[in-house]
Amino acid sequence: MKIVLHICCGICAAGVVQTLQDEGHEVIGFFYNPNIHPQEEYAKRLEVARTVSDKLDFPLNEAPYAPDEWLKATAAMQNEPEGGRRCEICYRIRLQETYRYLIKCGADAFTTTLTVSPHKPAAIVNTAGREICGDTFLQRDFKKKEGFKKAMQQARDWDLYRQDYCGCLYSIRDK
Repeated sequence: MKIVLHICCGICAAGVVQTLQDEGHEVIGFFYNPNIHPQEEYAKRLEVARTVSDKLDFPLNEAPYAPDEWLKATAAMQNEPEGGRRCEICYRIRLQETYRYLIKCGADAFTTTLTVSPHKPAAIVNTAGREICGDTFLQRDFKKKEGFKKAMQQARDWDLYRQDYCGCLYSIRDK
């Protein structure tokens, strides 16, 4: 199956892409993260995603960096705690854009690296994906079967930059 994989960062992609490839899927990477702040951090994460794309031999497509759209969508929830309603909106924004990309490129399904993180609840991410496009969304919890641990090991083996916050302006403030 041809799967568009929303990539939140290269480290998460390192573990998830290998899992999907091992299952026989053709992976098309899609980097869309208007939440990442500042732009220098965005550039670092994108560069790591490119490195992983080269190492695991899958195409990586990049959407334009559009932080103003994300800020407008989340401004009313700037005081929400990390992991709250603001994060749900953030997941949905990124998954909706990934679904649009799936339609454009003609893939069979899409999923996201977000669920490999122990800080992102797979149930909430998967619910958002299903609500956007039903069965076209491949529901997964990539942190299971030591998925996060494998991604971290890959990051160490390849000496990849590892961020220390979610990525958004508000998570910088709260760290």
